Amino acid sequence: MLETFLDLFLHLDKHLAELIRDYGAWTYAILFSIVFLETGVVVTPFLPGDSLLFAAGALAAIGGLDVRLLFVLLAVAAILGDTANYWIGNKVGPRAFSVDRWFLKHRHLVRTQEFYARHGGKTIFLARFVPIVRTFAPFVAGIGTMTYARFLAWNVVGAIAWVGGCLGAGYLFGNIPVVKENFTFVILGIVFVSVLPIAFEWLRHRSARGSAPQR
Repeated sequence: MLETFLDLFLHLDKHLAELIRDYGAWTYAILFSIVFLETGVVVTPFLPGDSLLFAAGALAAIGGLDVRLLFVLLAVAAILGDTANYWIGNKVGPRAFSVDRWFLKHRHLVRTQEFYARHGGKTIFLARFVPIVRTFAPFVAGIGTMTYARFLAWNVVGAIAWVGGCLGAGYLFGNIPVVKENFTFVILGIVFVSVLPIAFEWLRHRSARGSAPQR
């Protein structure tokens, strides 16, 4: 299972080309579903968002897909996914935190609400570019105090920037010979750059905890 997933993830260009060959126009619906699920269902953060968009852009550049239709459909999928995730958090989240558990503590909910009250909009936008975080951010926003109108504005801006940026990068650079011949390393590079914000935040948090006065 893990080996199959890694093969699919590291060779997205080849598998996506096979998908287009086998399913034709249905490929748009499949890509729409993947982007929606990655952003809209809190239990599917492992789906390959950034790399999938890059690979789709690269194939669009050689005529396999219509890049304009891709952009519209996948931006809509990302917006709808975050919207669904927000309302799931809004309806289910408070009940999930009603009783303290080892991974769901009420004090964490309070901190999240305070954080989103101050930085919610910027967080929703930036989370689009960070794997896993982009799946949980709208869920937490729904639990917190961010109004839906404020969330929706940043949701739309973030979706357009994320889909347009990743898709456009694949369209412009995905078929450069050195990129095409080393596509696996490019995918790994995209993942590495994407998770840097998480690593920096984790190091900053550890440093802050280490320098805090002991009681």
